[in-house]
Amino acid sequence: MTDLTALDRRSHRLALLVAATFFMEYLDTTVVATALPQMAQSFHVGPNDLSMGMSAYMLALAVFIPVSGWIADRFGTRTVFAGAIALFTIASVLCGLSNSTGEFTAARLLQGLGGAMMVPVGRMIVVRNTDKSRLIQAISTITWPAIMAPVIAPPLGGFITDAASWRWIFLINVPLGLIAIACVFAMVRNERDEAQRGLDLVGFLLSGGALVCLMCGTELASRESGGTVVPLSLMAAAVIVGVGSYWHAARHPHPLVDYALLKVPTFSVTVVSGSLSRVGINAVPYLMPLLFQIVFGMSAFRSGLILLVSALGNFGMKALTTPSMKHLGFRLTCLLGVGGSAVFTIACGLLRPDTLIWITLVVVFMYGAMRSLTFSTLATLAYVDMDKPRMGAASTIWSTAQQMTIGMGIAFGALSLRGATLFNHGGGGPGHPHTLVEFRWAFFACGIVTLLSLPGFLRMARDAGHAVGGGAGATR
Repeated sequence: MTDLTALDRRSHRLALLVAATFFMEYLDTTVVATALPQMAQSFHVGPNDLSMGMSAYMLALAVFIPVSGWIADRFGTRTVFAGAIALFTIASVLCGLSNSTGEFTAARLLQGLGGAMMVPVGRMIVVRNTDKSRLIQAISTITWPAIMAPVIAPPLGGFITDAASWRWIFLINVPLGLIAIACVFAMVRNERDEAQRGLDLVGFLLSGGALVCLMCGTELASRESGGTVVPLSLMAAAVIVGVGSYWHAARHPHPLVDYALLKVPTFSVTVVSGSLSRVGINAVPYLMPLLFQIVFGMSAFRSGLILLVSALGNFGMKALTTPSMKHLGFRLTCLLGVGGSAVFTIACGLLRPDTLIWITLVVVFMYGAMRSLTFSTLATLAYVDMDKPRMGAASTIWSTAQQMTIGMGIAFGALSLRGATLFNHGGGGPGHPHTLVEFRWAFFACGIVTLLSLPGFLRMARDAGHAVGGGAGATR
């Protein structure tokens, strides 16, 4: 009993350490948008000129997340995880010291490389060092940064920018990074794959190429200026190259991206159906501040405060997520979370400037609660039927899907709003201010996309996740 308790304590400490690094990375992914006007003023350019810095970060993630598992197995999880945190911290300093768009873009590219190594390897460390009986609690711990960061980032970024300077958004990572590196060397074992498999270079190029085309295509499609030929061409290229990646992996003895893992039903549903859910849900933190500021006439600060109510919903549901998975089972919990997220996403679009404030707060709170329930359940379900030797490969695919759907959610929200504006105003859509009706259709589109993922969860076995304690009565 003593050894088991000590093992439990160690896995809990590892989960907390990884969660802290995840929060640092996820926050930097979303907080930059708040400071763009001040950064543009410092660089003597327009805010749109800094979009390359935002894109560079996401492109680095797209290219290097798939190879992170191989690097960790080759050089050791502790070495790679600590190195990724160090690289991310150094890049944060370079971002904070940038004086031009070029310098900032290069620093963000380097920061994205660090983030691409940090997130999947951190998740790999947790799932490999946690007994399946405690997997639900461990995954719940490392999931909250992805849930909280998008709603905390806008008010936090605004506060730091107003109180000090936009540079401190990045420089604040320095003490956090140094503490995290010290903890990694004190707590993490340097586990590696003794087989020392060679790098699947073709698989690396194909997977990276498909993800880059997908990210560039969705980002360009979401812009109000520009045509549709290039974005659609890039998306088509992403599909073609992605099929090539799948074909190559099926014939390679040790593929970089092991698509065979998708034959595990519980893992497959989190990657395929779960990605569709996350795209719709992740669009809301982008649309909601715009609705409150553009249509409701709120200040950025007041809008941010209302978004914090969503964070309270996240925190409130966190205490109920584990009991829900244990007593209701993964299948029913997924259906409740995804269905509830879709309902309250659509409800956000039904809010009006004259809606009673308590009704607005309830809708925002419930959206945050359903978002938390969905994301925490999916993150745990991905590993419930995965054996230890394949945890690393599963972590790579899961991290890629999770990171990509953050950017794709924002792009889908912008694309939905753009489509509603064009439909409402014809060819002159981009030149007109957005109206309540347009936001209503955008939220509706996001809710529908989320609902479209429900059939995948309906096909799940009733006792899915029973091996890790999910659903005491699931087999009844």
